Amino acid sequence: MFKRLIAPALAALFALAAPVMAQAPEASPAERQRIEAIVREYLLRNPEILQEALVELEKRQAQAEDRARAAAFAANRDALYRSPNQIVLGNPQGDITLVEFFDYNCGFCKRALPEMMELLRSDSRLRVVLKDFPVLGPGSIEAANVAVALKMQLAAPKYLEFHQKLLGGRGQANGARALEVAREVGADMARLQRDMQSPQVQQVLAENMRLAELLRINGTPTYVVGEEVVVGAVGLEKLRENLVRARVACAAQPNMC
Repeated sequence: MFKRLIAPALAALFALAAPVMAQAPEASPAERQRIEAIVREYLLRNPEILQEALVELEKRQAQAEDRARAAAFAANRDALYRSPNQIVLGNPQGDITLVEFFDYNCGFCKRALPEMMELLRSDSRLRVVLKDFPVLGPGSIEAANVAVALKMQLAAPKYLEFHQKLLGGRGQANGARALEVAREVGADMARLQRDMQSPQVQQVLAENMRLAELLRINGTPTYVVGEEVVVGAVGLEKLRENLVRARVACAAQPNMC
């Protein structure tokens, strides 16, 4: 256990000491050897400092990530909540918005679909935005291309029907399966094929990828509500708790949401 801690702990110590070392004058080889000997002896006498360094580094990294995420929210609120490229489900004038980053081949997204549907059914003030985030291979990218193009012609209720059929279906989601489902829900297939070739489709996916990177999102499903990022299929009650907190925060700062 101790050996496994040494490398990351030493890296943590160097990271924490870097600002000080950068300001120190260049040490001679003899001075450096003496300093290293003192440090080695100190660590052997006080090995618990390695764990303390790891804890402190993780805390600082988390704080830096929180600051970066807050800045990303402030700079990208419109793209996240009010992009012209998205379909809004639920109440378009709702008092709170729940954004989901999802992949049509994500098993956890499939498992969480009934929870999303229950939120839409039971919360008349909820506004939902779906962000295609195809990170699970070529099939996911193909399906997302179809889905994004389909948003150009379908109203929200029909698009939700497509979304439920494709995400809730069995087997691999890919371009062929997505086109089959689009046909089932009554899409104009000739228009869909044209729209899939339009620059707008790639612009939408690029925007979603950029937002995910800025908000430190790297998996699906990930939800954004207010200024909270909720990772994973956390369950209906957890999502409701987040919505309650976000409503309180947004009531105090209406432009936050």
